[in-house]
Amino acid sequence: MTNLSLLFMIGGLFAVSYLPRVLPLLYFTKRKVPTWFSEWMKYVPVALFAALSFKDVFITHEHLDLAWNVKIVAMLLVAGVAYKTRSMAFSVITGLLAIFLLSLL
Repeated sequence: MTNLSLLFMIGGLFAVSYLPRVLPLLYFTKRKVPTWFSEWMKYVPVALFAALSFKDVFITHEHLDLAWNVKIVAMLLVAGVAYKTRSMAFSVITGLLAIFLLSLL
């Protein structure tokens, strides 16, 4: 791979990752966002987080893993701690410790 093709690849990767972020920002700075769209967008981060985390917890080696899965126990523990404390840092530390200790069993 030559230096020029590498430079073009970096520029292309920059364009395809930067433009989808900046174009909506530029479009909506001069326009009012509809209320229905704003209400709908509140659910997007939660849905993405759920899709990513549940796949990691329940799927191992391309199969559904429900029996003897320590990640499920850790997930339930973290959900309880997060609900009770409302602390992101405490929840993450609890999750890391739960996975570590449960994997030792």
